[in-house]
Amino acid sequence: MAFTDLCFVENYRTGVYILDSLLQTQIITLAALGIFAALMIYIGVRSWHKTQTIDGFLLGGRKIGAWASAFAYGTSYFSAVIFVGYAGKHGWSIGFGSMWIGVGNAVLGCLLAWLILARRTRNMTHRLGVKTMPEFFEARYSSTGMKVAAALIIFVFLVPYSAAVYKGLGSMFNTVFPGVSVKVCMAVIAVLTALYLVLGGYVATVYTDLIQGIIMLFGVVAMVIAIVIHPSVGGVAEGFRRIREIDPALVSPWGGSSFKFLCTNILLTSFGTWGLPQMVSKYYAIKDEKAIGKATFVSTAFAMIIGCGAYFIGSLSRLILENKAPTLPNGGINFDAIIPNVLLTALGDANVITTVIFAIVLLLLLSASMSTLASVVLTSASAVSVDLVPVVKKNFNASRQMLLTRSLCMLFVILSYVFATMNISIIVNIMSFSWGIVSGCFIGPYIYGIYSRKTTTAGAWAGIICGFAAVAVPTVYITLTSDFAAAAAAAPETGVLAMAASMVAVPLVSIFTKKPERSLTDKAFG
Repeated sequence: MAFTDLCFVENYRTGVYILDSLLQTQIITLAALGIFAALMIYIGVRSWHKTQTIDGFLLGGRKIGAWASAFAYGTSYFSAVIFVGYAGKHGWSIGFGSMWIGVGNAVLGCLLAWLILARRTRNMTHRLGVKTMPEFFEARYSSTGMKVAAALIIFVFLVPYSAAVYKGLGSMFNTVFPGVSVKVCMAVIAVLTALYLVLGGYVATVYTDLIQGIIMLFGVVAMVIAIVIHPSVGGVAEGFRRIREIDPALVSPWGGSSFKFLCTNILLTSFGTWGLPQMVSKYYAIKDEKAIGKATFVSTAFAMIIGCGAYFIGSLSRLILENKAPTLPNGGINFDAIIPNVLLTALGDANVITTVIFAIVLLLLLSASMSTLASVVLTSASAVSVDLVPVVKKNFNASRQMLLTRSLCMLFVILSYVFATMNISIIVNIMSFSWGIVSGCFIGPYIYGIYSRKTTTAGAWAGIICGFAAVAVPTVYITLTSDFAAAAAAAPETGVLAMAASMVAVPLVSIFTKKPERSLTDKAFG
């Protein structure tokens, strides 16, 4: 047989191998998705009877156990963005030092947050009978205006933020199903989330979060093992050595020249959760103080595994991709494509075991996105139906409020899908600042509100206003003197500044303003 004929046969066999590998991956992935979707819908249907009151729909009757609460907190914390976006970008650019972000999220964003906030928040919200953060502000500070302002901030900045959870996930699924539009992949997330959220409310959310969290844990562990044993890595020690050969700065324990950047991101992504209403609401619903201790440990362990695992994989991405980053049409690095390419390279062969792992990883990314989306949408819907509409329309009965809340959940899921697919510039711009501005406005009034009887209404207003101004003023200034892209790049710094401004303004203004009525603080503190 001629040499050219041999080449043809070899190329043919290679093509068939790749086709068989992709087909096998698609079949196993579709089977896993089918089982996953059926389970999510089943949970939503089973939860229906527990969500016939607004308290049941939003908080599960305040009877949620430790494990469900912990996983609900953890899965709301980490969306697919951490895997596809942050882990790929920071792992590639900073190296192993980026794992400090995961450590910070676990220690500061979970452990410290639960220890300092959970018990007091649960007890005070029970005494005041409030279901949302805007309702908490109204009851704690006797200010309907503050409730309305807080609800508007949530609506304006969290609904666009919900679109961010789709980031990268569509392209990941599109890698496995190249003939399927990215929009179709995003639509799958939207439909599944809407179904179980509208049917089962918070109850369905926490129990699907429990299942999704278990999938995420298995997925991360499987990813780490698969990447570490890959021939291009050769184990942890060998992988570390090979990364050092590429660039010694990538193995610097403190991120080398990126130390300041690391600190800023740790502060924003860790302390930012302390003021986000979709995270704080998990404390409202936990059933008792005994469950808080267990939930503290579980959520911290979950965050440590997920956060450090994601950044660890990102740090080894240069070895899997042979130090050749995927590029954008303009020649820049396509950071969102790094992790998908790593997984496809490491797991995308015809081996059944690696294909199953790949399917689990895809479910991990799907779970991470759906849980965060459900949590944000539920918070946004309640801001309108519970906090805004009753102020405008008096005597708004409970049955109509329930119907409106379910309808808004559906509407906001649809809006998040539209925002994600259409890439509307104003929405994208708002998304850049959503985390920092929401937490910056709320963190001071909330924390001092549960800890200090001396915190005044004027002090709480000062915290909200200063938190908002700390983001708005630098953003306008940088945009006018440079451009909006530069302002968006400074979003992490302005977010940290907003939280600091709020924490300083609240007690400072409270010193010089009228103290709250004794009856008001007695009701709040017991």
